[in-house]
Amino acid sequence: MNLETWASILVEKGRQIIFLSLSLNYVTNILLDRIFTRKLVPVDQEIVFIASKRETNAFLNENFRNYLKGQALNTHKVRLHIEIKTPSEEKALQAVDFISWAVFRKHEYQDGSYYDMVKKKIVEENPLFP
Repeated sequence: MNLETWASILVEKGRQIIFLSLSLNYVTNILLDRIFTRKLVPVDQEIVFIASKRETNAFLNENFRNYLKGQALNTHKVRLHIEIKTPSEEKALQAVDFISWAVFRKHEYQDGSYYDMVKKKIVEENPLFP
């Protein structure tokens, strides 16, 4: 069961939306930690991080920003500038959506046709929680 399905079930069972948000904060932090640890981006300058806007609640978006900024600074001494935009505002998010979908199709439907287009650009493909 992927995280989005898991999160949807929690929301459908009446759980607090902030739990969903904190779970996504945690997962995003794990992914950023892997990027910083592997030195895939230069960490000696401010990094612009653009997240896809999925939440309209200003408090939850600010919580997301503050959590990730604090974790990056405290753990890796990295300064993050976080922007939350829709895919129509930031075209690179459309590319990210396509790549995510291609990886999903490879694993879920054993259809690697789209994955094969981007596989040379993928740095690491491992389960988040083995």
